[in-house]
Amino acid sequence: MKKITFLMFGLIQTLVFSQTQDLTALATGDHVGMNALFDNKDNLYGYISLYSYGKSGEKTKKFEYVILDKNLNPVANKEFEGDITAASYKGYVDFKGQIILKPSMIDYSLIKSKELFTPISMIIDPKTNTIKRKIYYDYQEDGTFKEINEPQSWETQRKETRDEKKEKGYNYISAVGELKEGGYFAHEYKLYNKYVNGNSLIRFDENKKEIWRYKYNSDGNKKVYTTLAILESDENYIYSIMKKVDNGQNVFSLLVIDMKTGKESSNKPIEGILTDNTLDNIESYRSGYRKLTNEKTFDDKFVLLGRNYDQSETVGYARMMVNKTDFTVDSRWINFTPDLETFVPAINRNGYVENDYLLQTKDMYFMSDGSVGILTEKFKGDGVYTTPKTTDLVYIYTDKDFKVKNVQVFKKEKTKWSNNDYLFSQYLNGGKDVVFFYRDYQKDEVTRQKRWNLFINTIIDGKFKQETIPISEKDNYTVIPYVGKEGYILLREFNEKEKFNKIRLEKLNY
Repeated sequence: MKKITFLMFGLIQTLVFSQTQDLTALATGDHVGMNALFDNKDNLYGYISLYSYGKSGEKTKKFEYVILDKNLNPVANKEFEGDITAASYKGYVDFKGQIILKPSMIDYSLIKSKELFTPISMIIDPKTNTIKRKIYYDYQEDGTFKEINEPQSWETQRKETRDEKKEKGYNYISAVGELKEGGYFAHEYKLYNKYVNGNSLIRFDENKKEIWRYKYNSDGNKKVYTTLAILESDENYIYSIMKKVDNGQNVFSLLVIDMKTGKESSNKPIEGILTDNTLDNIESYRSGYRKLTNEKTFDDKFVLLGRNYDQSETVGYARMMVNKTDFTVDSRWINFTPDLETFVPAINRNGYVENDYLLQTKDMYFMSDGSVGILTEKFKGDGVYTTPKTTDLVYIYTDKDFKVKNVQVFKKEKTKWSNNDYLFSQYLNGGKDVVFFYRDYQKDEVTRQKRWNLFINTIIDGKFKQETIPISEKDNYTVIPYVGKEGYILLREFNEKEKFNKIRLEKLNY
């Protein structure tokens, strides 16, 4: 099996030395994770590094976090008690500017199977450097809120669900979240064996007093029902796709609800060329096991990218652009054939290319004029006698009208047993341009030995430029690239035996 870890080698020619930090010197616990943090405008906020000190109680573990700014300066740290089933946490910044530590790896080795439970997230207040358990709210059918700050075992949850179903004939389901505009928002419905009904969207103030309620699908059944998929929300409106089903006939509309009153501001049919299956799935995009961010909001619009379907077959991509001023919808699509045939001659109707490789979506980028970039990788899954493998990256770039403007193929050696040669990306120049990073295991033209190379690819003003950096394994040290501040890359070099774990920022030469 080809190793997937690698060490920086020969970077001096391409990168300029910058800031460094020793992760082992920041805390005495076992290092269990690190990730980049981004604010609500997708700008790099900094990094968070997590350390574990092991079991501290019957149902707790002791951890420590260290927050670094985007220049790798440590700005805060604190020990805390997490749930025993949490092996590590991944951090993100919420709309309040708090850092949420969400359990990213689960450890069930320290408790009995009947006591299994999902660990709860933690909240860090960067202003005061305090941490507490995240409080969740469960909205009840009687109109009250129940506070949840301790996890419940899976066995208890299953029993309560069974008992409720037996008593009522349905399960009452609700989900509650906070709104950046203030207060809380809930979605409720009744779940029967083969259908749901009694749906409501409800807004509450900061004291959890109901402000408004939008009801739909009140008498839904297996053949006649209404669904709602929320696409976007802001301080003024909630934007969603409403689907009304009547004995197999579907009618889709863009429903816009006033955020302050709960009244319909617009409910216009979505007319155009997108199929029912395309509209059904456009709000979510999964690629393999990953859920991709398939939407970007601008001041005057938001843009979504989904798969274009013909019946149940994927035949291309669909773009939906919603104007936030007049609530009009611009729907477009491009198909693998004939739209990509000029650039990828071997492609077929369903996105397969030569030797049964599929163009698997890895990332997508949205520009303010409506143009879209779609980064894909040629991927073949495993079979009875075959292993999963990847080859070339294919970048599809459209114009503002969602017509294929260019396709760039990045030739890459075959990688077996893994699907992670693509690393990450970031927007440049205020979101106008893009840089993305991938790796490849190639034969050196001089030594004829294989080594890893890191590829830095910029798309600036629609023009592609590529920088190549040789990287390879050396002396049992491993280097993993992370996203850095604009114009930089972060490299983490570590060796577990020698307790060596350092990170550094290197300036890119583009």
